[in-house]
Amino acid sequence: MNKKILKHLVVFAMLSLLVLPVVTMAQTNIDVGINEIQEGFNGEGLSNTDPRIIVARIINVAMLFLGIIAVVIILLAGFKWMTAAGNEDKVGEAQKLMGAGVIGLVIVLSAWGIASFLLDRLINATA
Repeated sequence: MNKKILKHLVVFAMLSLLVLPVVTMAQTNIDVGINEIQEGFNGEGLSNTDPRIIVARIINVAMLFLGIIAVVIILLAGFKWMTAAGNEDKVGEAQKLMGAGVIGLVIVLSAWGIASFLLDRLINATA
């Protein structure tokens, strides 16, 4: 029962950190595309945003979520390692999980860098 409560508290704490900037109003100018949606409903057609920029935004958001997942996996592995209490099986499992998280983070960062470079070159070449 205690492990379940602790697990829920850890998940709640991580999610709270993600919401903290919004709660503290750290960024007041948040553009979530409401203006573009409203233009479409007013009969003025779709937004004037370039499709390449929309694709770049989608890729950035996808890479952001994948990066967050990789960091959470690394944190979970560190937590498992710290609570292993010397049990070699649990330490080995935590090491494998941490290795997978680091490899995933490297892949996500590499993919984001390559995608950003290619999209930047594409936008500059066709603009």
